[in-house]
Amino acid sequence: MARTRPMKKALRYAVPATVAGAAVAAVGLVPALASSGDSPDLPRITAEELAAKIAASDTQQLSGTVRITTDLGLPALPGMGSGGHGGGRENGAGENGGQGAGDADPRGRLTELASGSHTLRVAVDGPDRQRLSIVEKAAEYSLIRNGGDVWAYDSATNTVHHTVLPREDGRGAGPGKTPGGLEKVTPQKAAQEVLKAVDATTSVTVDGTAKVAGQDAHQLLIEPKQPDSTVGSVRIAVDADSGVPLKFTLTPKGGGKAAVDVGFTEVDFAEPDAGTFDFKPPKGAKVTEEKPDGARNGSGKTPHKDGKDGRGGDGKGRDGAGGLPSGLDVLGEGWGSVARIELPGRGPVPGTGAGQETAPEARKLLDGFTEEVKGDFGTGRFFGTRLVNALITDDGTVYVGAVTREGLVKAADSAGGAG
Repeated sequence: MARTRPMKKALRYAVPATVAGAAVAAVGLVPALASSGDSPDLPRITAEELAAKIAASDTQQLSGTVRITTDLGLPALPGMGSGGHGGGRENGAGENGGQGAGDADPRGRLTELASGSHTLRVAVDGPDRQRLSIVEKAAEYSLIRNGGDVWAYDSATNTVHHTVLPREDGRGAGPGKTPGGLEKVTPQKAAQEVLKAVDATTSVTVDGTAKVAGQDAHQLLIEPKQPDSTVGSVRIAVDADSGVPLKFTLTPKGGGKAAVDVGFTEVDFAEPDAGTFDFKPPKGAKVTEEKPDGARNGSGKTPHKDGKDGRGGDGKGRDGAGGLPSGLDVLGEGWGSVARIELPGRGPVPGTGAGQETAPEARKLLDGFTEEVKGDFGTGRFFGTRLVNALITDDGTVYVGAVTREGLVKAADSAGGAG
């Protein structure tokens, strides 16, 4: 399909920020949800027209149920199994407000969705009123934003975390990112992030229709052309009437079931009841108050003066103070992009440096999760999943991306290893 400037522009801005941030439902990052198997008979539409329809969508109110299933091929982690509410909260709270049994801090909650299947209930009324609940058999975790107030409640531990978001002008509560990044876990946001990568290295077509959550939908099929990408395809089901992405499915190039599948099983585009966004800490709940000093980023940390959360104009990390590794850089473009990260100290990583001796037990563990690779950059260890792979060189530089082992080695070679 021929690529045109209007097409690229439409895809890049395909999801309005208000909807993407508001429909807190489930990421980017879902078995056959509510697809009935029937393909509705809809008027033909081109990829350009469908992308424009998404971009023109002004839907800011909805509610419903979302199912998210993630299978990246990662080792099972305690508390993060299929359907687990986990996250390690039973081990107690960490210091400085760290996530644990004593605190419902939303930071880090997104990691719970990186494995297994989860059900979420969502409600959205514009960019400043959202509610997301992670529903489990014996507990529920809710994140509620009402204007400048963000409440997080964990029923399992009866703990509450309250954050007041600063206004951009610094004069009180107002617009801001929801702590923990949970505003990213939506079909809309997932679609937005993928569409940013659309360029001449991508094939974009309309591939039939589907029924999702009772809604007629067109299916946008995105397929990378770059050989080093581990992404086989991304399929986005778009509501035929509203233009809202209802389902997002990412399938690895290696085949098998989807690595990320997220979408609505039920959806209602009516205005949610205003009381949905009200919250009052339950009696006896432990409440942690967080009041950021001045403008802070979504992680609760104060950004650098350049407003780039610790990154300079070149996109590289500076000192890692804002949670970003120092020396962060991006190599390549599009689906072949690789993040290059210099670990603190830049010293040899155990088991990777030349002449290093590793205990047999440690070597066995290392070999169980990684494999040795060599290139012009030197020697390193490769860690792979179904989608995201990483290469750590013997000097402590990490290369990571949704690219093959060969792609990571090429990136390391081109960067000269240590750079």
